[in-house]
Amino acid sequence: MGFMVTSLIFLVAGMVASLSARLCCNRGPSTNLFHLTLVMTATVCCWMMWAIVYLAQLKPLIVPILSEE
Repeated sequence: MGFMVTSLIFLVAGMVASLSARLCCNRGPSTNLFHLTLVMTATVCCWMMWAIVYLAQLKPLIVPILSEE
């Protein structure tokens, strides 16, 4: 799976989580905004962690040194 496909999966997962938080915990506008903020922050943090690990594997900073034995 490529970078864009997995990013779209994270976007869809964030939308589904936001919708389910809104439907399950509908207690007022202030609480709904708080839940939405928490869900979106968690989704963005998970995506950023995945993206950093994915991109770090594409171009590693440390090159393995092969021994000539």
